[in-house]
Amino acid sequence: MTFESPQSESLLRGRRVLYVPYVAPRDFLRTAKAFATLMREIDWRTERFTSAITTGAAVGLAGLGAARLHRIPSFYFESVSRVSGPSLTGRLVTLDPWIATSCQYEHWASGRWSYRGSLFDNYAAIPKQPVSRPRLFVTLGTIRPYRFDALVNAIVRTGLADDRTVWQLGVTDRADLPGKAVTQLSRDEFEHCAREADVVITHSGVGTLMELLDMGIYPIVVPRRAKRAEHVDDHQLQVAGVLKARGISLVSEVEDLDREAILRACASAITKS
Repeated sequence: MTFESPQSESLLRGRRVLYVPYVAPRDFLRTAKAFATLMREIDWRTERFTSAITTGAAVGLAGLGAARLHRIPSFYFESVSRVSGPSLTGRLVTLDPWIATSCQYEHWASGRWSYRGSLFDNYAAIPKQPVSRPRLFVTLGTIRPYRFDALVNAIVRTGLADDRTVWQLGVTDRADLPGKAVTQLSRDEFEHCAREADVVITHSGVGTLMELLDMGIYPIVVPRRAKRAEHVDDHQLQVAGVLKARGISLVSEVEDLDREAILRACASAITKS
């Protein structure tokens, strides 16, 4: 169960999928509507599911709620972006003692939360040959309704964006950018753009980061900030701090992103053990 988009359609092609209307963070009304859709559209009697699994967000809460009503064993794995403790979804999930809960940080694992290791454990940075005029791929994720104009403006100010640049903007729709600007990309299009680029610049969204690291790409990561209304909270700052400590991304605040930072990122790649 997920939202319909070019990315989800390409990733899940050939699989059984139930698409539900988009649920924004902490949108409890749409969460309830997603729950109602699950209850109505799935034939729970004949499906005989053996488990329900989610990594969180409001849509995951709706899924586990429907599964638990049908006595399906349920498992919640907290996102690697939750460095200091569980998300709101995670806290709500712990109210049901029959949902198994796991986290990716040993320092806050206790009680209901079992430590299972981190998705970032297997990556390391290695040097590569830099270039003087890098080709850029900028990907801001698809979360709605949060724009990220501050990052777009910072990249333009560096003077490195040109007609080779590809921008995957989500809701940050702009008509004033050099290169190619799109709202969303399929998985294949995303991978092509990332591999063709010399530098990938992204927000601190875990799904995007994991895909880039798996491709051997050392990204520039700029966290969205709640003070600029770019996300519901500052959890992206926390995961960016983890990436910086592990040395597997160049992490920068918007105001610190400049030409020199982008050129430094050209000199590194990622290896996976």
